[in-house]
Amino acid sequence: RRTYIGALPGRIVTNLKKAGSMNPVFVLDEIDKLASDMRGDPAAALLEVLDPEQNKDFVDHYVEVPVDLSKVMFICTANQTDTISQPLLDRMEMVELSGYTAVEKLEIAKNHLIPKQLGEHGITREQIDLQEEAVVDIISSYTREAGVRNLEREIAAVCRGVAVKVAEGTTSITIDKKALEVLLGPARYVHDLAERKPEVGVITGLAWTPVGGDIMFIETRIFPGKGETRLTGQMGDVMKESAQTAVSWMRANAARLGIDHEKIAASDLHIHLSLIHI
Repeated sequence: RRTYIGALPGRIVTNLKKAGSMNPVFVLDEIDKLASDMRGDPAAALLEVLDPEQNKDFVDHYVEVPVDLSKVMFICTANQTDTISQPLLDRMEMVELSGYTAVEKLEIAKNHLIPKQLGEHGITREQIDLQEEAVVDIISSYTREAGVRNLEREIAAVCRGVAVKVAEGTTSITIDKKALEVLLGPARYVHDLAERKPEVGVITGLAWTPVGGDIMFIETRIFPGKGETRLTGQMGDVMKESAQTAVSWMRANAARLGIDHEKIAASDLHIHLSLIHI
């Protein structure tokens, strides 16, 4: 309010004045990071701001007159929706954008990230030969993300290593997979292969992750016990229920499957899920 020392209009009214228009575009970045404290809850204030039925009479406590926000286009960004309150989420229209594929990351690196980092580190194209297979290896073995922020960091680390060699007198350096291990260290993410070695009690499944699809191994072991089932690994509630359902189906159809009921009752099952790259 104006009665407080150093009081100013709120951010919305201030930026309306800065934009010089009543129908600008407001981008609320990282709205899933909103946090409430003793000073208030920003999410509660946004309920009125983002509601088209109410925001035409939005009142700023400093201005103390209604401000029409009905013509403002609000765009909110978030990495996940789990931390956004449901009433606030109901006032938004969801548009989901998938992360970059490996092919897209490669083109972004070749056309934008590498030229940018070469310029920032004072390196010319003649002084470095960054092979395409090395860039692909950085994408797949040294970064694991939906965007390209960490990819740019790793490319910058390569450029710094090359800049040191150039300062020492080397005229041209070729960066391949072997050179990456010297500059960036061992690979952080190792790709595994499905059905690399057939084994009883291990099956291969598919998993969705924010950075793309992946494979997972579901391992099952049976040992003497009391007929209990133990679930371990990175499982959500749905996956745990699916595992319990599979065990129940197996027990219900034991006779048809040729499984001894007494052995089931005197044995424990351990089901473990191994998800690669997480």
